[in-house]
Amino acid sequence: MTARLLVYTRTTAYRHDSIPDAVAAVRTLAEYDVDHTEDPAALETPLDGYAAVVFLSTSGEVLTPAGRERLAAYVESGGGFVGVHAATCTEYDWPYYGDLLGARFDRHPAYQPGKAVIEDPGHPATRHLPGVWDFTDEWYDFRANPRGRVRVLAVADETSYDGGGMGANHPLVWCREQGAGRVFYTALGHASEAYLDPDFRAHLRGGIDWSARLEK
Repeated sequence: MTARLLVYTRTTAYRHDSIPDAVAAVRTLAEYDVDHTEDPAALETPLDGYAAVVFLSTSGEVLTPAGRERLAAYVESGGGFVGVHAATCTEYDWPYYGDLLGARFDRHPAYQPGKAVIEDPGHPATRHLPGVWDFTDEWYDFRANPRGRVRVLAVADETSYDGGGMGANHPLVWCREQGAGRVFYTALGHASEAYLDPDFRAHLRGGIDWSARLEK
């Protein structure tokens, strides 16, 4: 059976130009049946038919009170949740969401090349990657370090780029469990070029597959 994904890209703050290319990439990553929407009403209906809900560079307050209740119930009962890039810039007024994702965006330096160090090569999102992954992105800093609350998969090497603000312990990609559900987050994915990169595409697919319990 084809896995069904709900890909949500509503923004009420900064909007990434890469969103159309990102959605197109998710549609071609695997045999996913993708429902893409920016309508908050789509989150107010039962979500049980989805293998995972993907917040793809969402920003600002994007859910209604009913949508918040539905999403929380979905994850707690075993649903998969994936946050990509600006998903941590989302729902600042909903404490549960910050706990769900594991951290909230604080700031980022200029878009530039850098290095991600794979800390956990056993996860489907990272097992195909080199130990040190050269990538170009915005290298997000977070308001609080999620380590200790999440399973860290990759960290940013702040010596490889300018402007990092978290120091040597800088989680960049992680996963966690929430209730009976699985949550995956990657801070990468700012630019359209990322979604053409084979390593990043495999990274994203691995995270989705893990959260949706589709990993081989």
